[in-house]
Amino acid sequence: MTNSDAQLDAAPGAGGTASRPLYSAEDQARDTALMARVVTGDRDALGALYDRHASHVLGLMMPILRDRRLAEETLQDLFLNLWQRPHTYDSQRGAFAGWLLRVARNRAIDVLRKQRERRFADIAPAGDGDAIDPVAWLVDPDPDPSDQAVSSDLGARVREALQTLTPEQRETLELAYFGGLSHSEIAGRLNRPLGTVKTQIRTGMQRLAQQLAGLGPERAQ
Repeated sequence: MTNSDAQLDAAPGAGGTASRPLYSAEDQARDTALMARVVTGDRDALGALYDRHASHVLGLMMPILRDRRLAEETLQDLFLNLWQRPHTYDSQRGAFAGWLLRVARNRAIDVLRKQRERRFADIAPAGDGDAIDPVAWLVDPDPDPSDQAVSSDLGARVREALQTLTPEQRETLELAYFGGLSHSEIAGRLNRPLGTVKTQIRTGMQRLAQQLAGLGPERAQ
């Protein structure tokens, strides 16, 4: 088991308290048996799995999404997908709990990315006509070893590019992307007109796109 797996095994519950690892032989056997019943269409087995793991999954998603309603919706979607596609889990590839938490983390990151893309849908495209997406320059939360050097270099370039922005532009972008706030929330936090915040974000994004031209991950391979 990798260090990453060990961290996921001890993921906090919804209340934020640490819980015991979920990889005991007894736990694994029980989960495997329940999943075998889910494959046959047993709803009670799915409910039992939900009761056993929902708090751990929610506890993992909350720090990523920072929105309990969104985290709960993502949790429901995750188990619905498990019900519809139970064969996506292969017991030969590891314990169910670790697999479920890895899937949950990836799903939460994907939901967060889509939320940010939707939030910035009104931002003008870059000079080549492509949408500006600084999320593409953020470091992968679980990179492959071969990608770590490239990700580290890109992260440094992004930090350098941020320093070229005005303090107002940098502040609004950091609150939006790293703080997860909407335009209106940023306006309230900074006591600025909503139109001003949108302009600062738009011009800041355009400035970043100019500074990072040619440095997207797909071009760095």
